[in-house]
Amino acid sequence: MGTLRGVLSAAAISLVSLVMSVATAVPAVADPATSIAYPNASTNTRYVGRAFDACTAPPLETIKAWGASPYRALGVYIGGDSRTCAQPNLTASWVTAVSRLGWKLIPIYKRAQPTCGGRATDPKILPSTAAAQGRAAADDAIAKAAALGMVRGSAFYNDIEAYDRTDITCRNAVLSYESAWTRQLHARGYVSGLYLNLMNGAADTAAVYTSTAYARPDAIWVARYDLSTSLTGWTGIPDSYWAVHQRGKQYRGSHDETYGGVTLNIDNDQFDAPVATVRYSYKVTSSSSLNARTGPSTSYPVARTIPSGTSISVLCQTTGSTVGTTKVWDRLSDGNYVSDYYVSTPSRTSFSKPLPRCTYSWQVSASVTLRTGPGTQYPKVGTLPNGGLAAVRCQKSGALVGTTRMWDKLDDGKWVTDYYVTNPSNTTYSKPVQRC
Repeated sequence: MGTLRGVLSAAAISLVSLVMSVATAVPAVADPATSIAYPNASTNTRYVGRAFDACTAPPLETIKAWGASPYRALGVYIGGDSRTCAQPNLTASWVTAVSRLGWKLIPIYKRAQPTCGGRATDPKILPSTAAAQGRAAADDAIAKAAALGMVRGSAFYNDIEAYDRTDITCRNAVLSYESAWTRQLHARGYVSGLYLNLMNGAADTAAVYTSTAYARPDAIWVARYDLSTSLTGWTGIPDSYWAVHQRGKQYRGSHDETYGGVTLNIDNDQFDAPVATVRYSYKVTSSSSLNARTGPSTSYPVARTIPSGTSISVLCQTTGSTVGTTKVWDRLSDGNYVSDYYVSTPSRTSFSKPLPRCTYSWQVSASVTLRTGPGTQYPKVGTLPNGGLAAVRCQKSGALVGTTRMWDKLDDGKWVTDYYVTNPSNTTYSKPVQRC
């Protein structure tokens, strides 16, 4: 990415069977579908649509001018020793301002590169220390993102440039590095993404999709400059891999585009995948202090009171008990909830852009059936493939499957048994998910 982009070509790999019997599969507690440890003050954000990335994050005035463009997301290089361009504009205040304009951010991290690829001056992924390097990269990405105001539940994309696939030692070191990156992000409450060259990195990562030796990333972003925005039909990557809002594609390389009288050199991207989660500042509009509660209903205990006129940080919105003219509740950056009726968001009756819905995503450990309700007696309405992201809105008790009666309501309204969702528990509720 940036100034380093490989020439892409087709690469064939063998198709590994994904479909596992729900009756015989067991929940994953380790690789490849490791759990994500979300804290209370977190949520996922997803972007679907056209995006762009530029080597240097553009000035705020440029972003405003590009409001006339078809893009509403952009990739930003948050850190890494191999980051090519300076980032004078990429600050916490810039992230806040751009997000308030309705843009989503795709965090890119670029550090160690393969010994058999990248630039000679890049720090290298060494076979003897690859896992430690991957963990260190995750920790550094988290620190860099936190300084920019990106919170837990965000997705980070590690940029691994083209390398020589015939060098087996080099390839295995890359896979170990990627796996450790994923495990560490998951352990700290973040979503793992990889940016890979379709010709080699993506094919190698797909080849170990079901391997218990490696943690599987939650999303994959590939470069393939064929001018097609399709997120399926990728040579060497089965459509059933990273199939559920888990793909991005860089479909055109470096070129100039102009909107609002401002020209930028960019790459074009199509996205349907997790991105950064940020805080949005609003004010309490009630005439007296507002109760912040432990859940989205007046039946939950009061955690604290917030004086009228106070600025509050909102992560996401969900539904709960009716207050005034709305059932919408806002989840705050401390994990508590307030009724949206008393907050200065754009709407007092429904959800407000650019705030996301409160969602927590985990991979499933087997191919599982989607249903219209929380039980096996409800009609089937599809399948969530092995490794797909279950974007959970809330949980409810239902029919027993395996060791649990918990069922998860997803962001599209469908239901899946919690037994195969790799959240903290497959016997009871998993915090911080809301109860239905």
